[in-house]
Amino acid sequence: MITVTDDVTGADLDALLDDLYSGQERITQAEIHRRAVAAEVPAELLTRITALPEGEYSVDEVADLLGGTPQ
Repeated sequence: MITVTDDVTGADLDALLDDLYSGQERITQAEIHRRAVAAEVPAELLTRITALPEGEYSVDEVADLLGGTPQ
């Protein structure tokens, strides 16, 4: 689980992405959002996830859009 803080670090986002994409190539924005809420990610990150357009994303695409490290 991600710890809730005011600052979103690249490590927090990378940990979330590792968890989300374990064994999967693409995930929908809705699934990313649902699992981020369940993981209690910081509000700033959840806002960025909510702003993603609907559709499916590879881990590299979502990392680029949210500011994480491409895998």
